[in-house]
Amino acid sequence: QLQLVESGGGFVQPGGSLRLSCAASGFTLDYYAIGWFRQAPGKEREGVSCISGRDNSTFYEDFVKGRFTISRDSAKKAVYLQMNTLKPEDTAVYFCAAVYWANCPVPYYGMSYWGKGTLVTVSS
Repeated sequence: QLQLVESGGGFVQPGGSLRLSCAASGFTLDYYAIGWFRQAPGKEREGVSCISGRDNSTFYEDFVKGRFTISRDSAKKAVYLQMNTLKPEDTAVYFCAAVYWANCPVPYYGMSYWGKGTLVTVSS
């Protein structure tokens, strides 16, 4: 059974950092595009960042460029999202999702597998 599990969420003050992890079980993440999405209370799910399955190229939405970094560790079957200079508007549940052999960006409806999410709260 293919599963994705997110971890690393928590409470942080504005300007702080968190690193989210997306771990795979039942499959290797190689050749999968992995996207990070988020959903804030009362808002629709939105894409944040993505790492491609074909060439490992990366994609960032404008509102996280220069602050977030996505990376892949094939040996650990994990993808990470390093989030720096966090803002209150980054507060949301963060989800990782995967689709095989795709290049980023991939819209949420194009993703095949989803984790259950991890909550990030940025507040003073």
